[in-house]
Amino acid sequence: MARNTHVPADLSAPPVTAILAKFVATHPARGWSDAVEHEAHRTFYNWLGCAIGAARHEAADAAIAAVQLLQPAPQASVLGRSEKVDMASAALVNGITSHTFDFDDTHLKTIIHPAGPVASAVLALAEKNGSKGRDVVDALVLGIDVACRIGNTMYPDHYDRGWHITGSTGMLGAAAGCARLLKLDEAKTQMALGIAASQPVGFREQFGTMTKPFHPGGAARAGLMSALLASQGFTASPRALEAPRGFVQVASDKRAWNEVTDELGQRFEISFNTYKPFACGIVIHPSIDACVQLKNLGLTPEQVEKIELRVHSLVLELTGKKEPKDGLQGKFSVYHGCAAGLIFGRAGEEEFSDAVVNDPRVVEVRSKVLATVDDSISESSVDVTAVLKNGERVHVRVDHAIGSLENPLSDQQLEAKFSQLVVPVLGERKARDITEACWRLASMPDVGVLTALCRP
Repeated sequence: MARNTHVPADLSAPPVTAILAKFVATHPARGWSDAVEHEAHRTFYNWLGCAIGAARHEAADAAIAAVQLLQPAPQASVLGRSEKVDMASAALVNGITSHTFDFDDTHLKTIIHPAGPVASAVLALAEKNGSKGRDVVDALVLGIDVACRIGNTMYPDHYDRGWHITGSTGMLGAAAGCARLLKLDEAKTQMALGIAASQPVGFREQFGTMTKPFHPGGAARAGLMSALLASQGFTASPRALEAPRGFVQVASDKRAWNEVTDELGQRFEISFNTYKPFACGIVIHPSIDACVQLKNLGLTPEQVEKIELRVHSLVLELTGKKEPKDGLQGKFSVYHGCAAGLIFGRAGEEEFSDAVVNDPRVVEVRSKVLATVDDSISESSVDVTAVLKNGERVHVRVDHAIGSLENPLSDQQLEAKFSQLVVPVLGERKARDITEACWRLASMPDVGVLTALCRP
């Protein structure tokens, strides 16, 4: 019988499981620059706002109803809600809500949304154990580094196969962060990574459904459980990541081992994190940015005959839904994103509601958007021409959309986004108090003070 074959196994792979375990277990606290430290706070703050913002979404209701069937002990908070559940379930639900709006952070080199798995696991464990904020920040930085470095090693082959890379590397970052928080030694941290390596979660087939945000939640829970198991002496292969039948070589034909080791402990992947101004897939952002610019130039939908997009092929591969039926599908429609940008001048969560996706005016404008693949254009760029009914053509080119590394959101813009998400759930006073607490997270003696603020 014929068997599928891929790139031959690499029998000389470096011991990356052991290398990462030593890094996580022994790297000094706050062993990085002020810029990295600040980015860690921005990452946590953005993640927290996304999680609270989706606290009342039907996906959150369903997830909490399911975990409560297990009769969990009230160990950790569900952000933005009054319920407390066991810490593994809190990691799961907060991971789900943080990604439900598709508004969370993005490591653009890999398209990983790293805070969802890592912060969700770390905060749940930290609340249960009464951990200091300093320890949470350290765990976040190191956990994100592990997830993204393994992502760098495999991307894009791993992603192209259909894996949702946020879930399929996130469990490693969550395990690393929780191992650090538990102060596990090198040997047990290596076991935590090994256990997590057998639990990748998520396929791209699920994009546009509630199961997509389940992936970072599932990864957070898996990583937390991996660290807890390792802390009690549970064992795994010490070469679970790099072995010929280990995670990386099974899940990808690209095995850039140097991505694990290059500048380890000196270059931190959280430095390359970005934060979304628009609540949808990142590859749509340049097109939305361009259509917002068209609106700011004074164009109205009534003037426009058609909108011509030239985009990279990945844009249509990921977000080519021409006729989305609900808000979740709208997040994967470059056509809807363009319509929202031109009509509303923004594309927050409200513009991806079921009602807006099915609004006749929006549907009409969506039908005017024509997208053509041009792979001379990068994934992060777009070339847009609005053809007006009077024959005039208005051209906009976006090479670096707002929210990208080259054009990042400021702290003030992050605060505005946070308020937009959190005020409807918890009110203005709590949104302000949580903001102040997040910016001083590293000096907080017990993160339980923060999680208490995040409950109604």
